[in-house]
Amino acid sequence: MIQLEDGTAPTSVLIIGRANESERGLQAALNEQGLDWQVRRVEDADAALAAVTGDAIDIVVADARAIGRRAVGLLDEFRRHHPEAVRLLMLGDQGEPPDAAMMEIAHRILSHPLCAEELVETVYGVLELRELLDSPRLKGFVGRITDLPPAPSIYLELTQALRDPECTTARLITLVSKDPALAARVLRLCNSAYFSGGRTITDLRSAVIRLGAGHLGRLVLASEVFAHAGTLPASEREALQHRALESSRIALNLLSDASADLAATACLLAEVGKLLPGVDRSEPEDADALSAIEPGYADVGAYLLGLWGLPLPIVEAVANQHRPGRSGHGGFWVTGAVHVARALASQRPVDERYLASVAMTDRLPEWQALVAEGNPARMACG
Repeated sequence: MIQLEDGTAPTSVLIIGRANESERGLQAALNEQGLDWQVRRVEDADAALAAVTGDAIDIVVADARAIGRRAVGLLDEFRRHHPEAVRLLMLGDQGEPPDAAMMEIAHRILSHPLCAEELVETVYGVLELRELLDSPRLKGFVGRITDLPPAPSIYLELTQALRDPECTTARLITLVSKDPALAARVLRLCNSAYFSGGRTITDLRSAVIRLGAGHLGRLVLASEVFAHAGTLPASEREALQHRALESSRIALNLLSDASADLAATACLLAEVGKLLPGVDRSEPEDADALSAIEPGYADVGAYLLGLWGLPLPIVEAVANQHRPGRSGHGGFWVTGAVHVARALASQRPVDERYLASVAMTDRLPEWQALVAEGNPARMACG
């Protein structure tokens, strides 16, 4: 177990990759902060593999500049052998965006150069989320619910299939067709105002062609999740689905590449906690007072998504949708996009202090104007 403060053993940090000049003072910078973190570095993948089965590792940082795509495989090895370790990935100098595999394996994506302040903030952000999801109060609350919504099994199968570069349209259709009721709901959503191109779609092949794999996956997810909203009144269920689809569409335009997909998916699931009986479904007026009340739908929903095994950025974004600054991520990423998209879709105030902290305040009027026009055109950052 990782010990960050007053622990009996120093925190062990393993960095895989070569150090540059700006990173050579990392240990000294950590010492200046009063942190008993012992940094060890190995320069290649083979040496890192030897470390996997060695002593316990609390934090592992894999540098994709030095070892390329092997960084993802190494982090996966550490996940299996040291599941409690915080797994961080540094991307190459070309600024390429992280892909889905990277964001599933790594708890966080870091940029160069690796500095002590960012490392500490990132690690604490991950651990705070773990502490939230490990809360006895939250576990006890969810444990008393006898009829939890099942994991979206076809969506998870679809996600796995889409990672295969040889995946065909026929395979996607076969997966969705496993549940005829699900297929019917997907077609109904495909013909809704959110996705309709003016021509009615009556078969899944045409739906896949119209939507593309990414939109198809999100429609399957929405269809599976909202199918278990039977305890809600029809009007509330319809409003929930409307907000989910609208915020997902907005979020898809606030980021780029795989990050946009994560944000759009997280928006679909942002209110999943409201599907559970006894959950406080109200929108918090004071986000800073959330911890003083019974578990709200955001925390309960994040816990449920953790049980389903969804990627950590999605779980984190759902948990922190009302308090994006709590995520511990230094920039405007998935949690920030989900917060903004949910606020705009629900016509609620955006946390402008948070936007100022990530230097995105100047983008808010643009986002508001485009959403008001009903045309959230491409607004990707960068």
